[in-house]
Amino acid sequence: MTDDASSDAPQDAPKPRKLTQEEKRQMKSASRLYAVQALFQMEAAGQGADKVRREFEDFRFGAVDEDGTEMAEGNLDLFRRLIDDAVTWQAKIDQATDRALVAKWPIDRIDPVLRALFRAAGAELITPATPPRVVITEFVDVARAFFPEGKEPKFVNAVLDHMARALQPDAF
Repeated sequence: MTDDASSDAPQDAPKPRKLTQEEKRQMKSASRLYAVQALFQMEAAGQGADKVRREFEDFRFGAVDEDGTEMAEGNLDLFRRLIDDAVTWQAKIDQATDRALVAKWPIDRIDPVLRALFRAAGAELITPATPPRVVITEFVDVARAFFPEGKEPKFVNAVLDHMARALQPDAF
């Protein structure tokens, strides 16, 4: 008998299946939606990022609710980065959002879901890992999930386009 702990592991354990590009894209989309929900919860309930992040990771990502509906798996790295960057860069993101809004509608007067959405999108726009047009498209889709019958998705598109041009002018 050896002290090697790996000898206790099954030798024929299946390797995890490699995700398709579409599955990876869906996971990133879910993470963006979860980030908006988490940022909204942080503001509405006055909770800190660490507590909300743990709650989402433990009880939302891939969870099955009481009626048997399975929640989407998300990309944990993207989710964590969006939350952390939204908190770290909130003042800069809010300033960029304010500049994109008309003078009579500063960020503190807009719907809290939209405020959370702009903060999550702004967090992704600040770091140029994802092309800004992709970020805009993804967060317009998130807006459609929250406001399926409203004009908000068009509003989100216009504000994010302005923010993206200000935060990443070389991308346009």
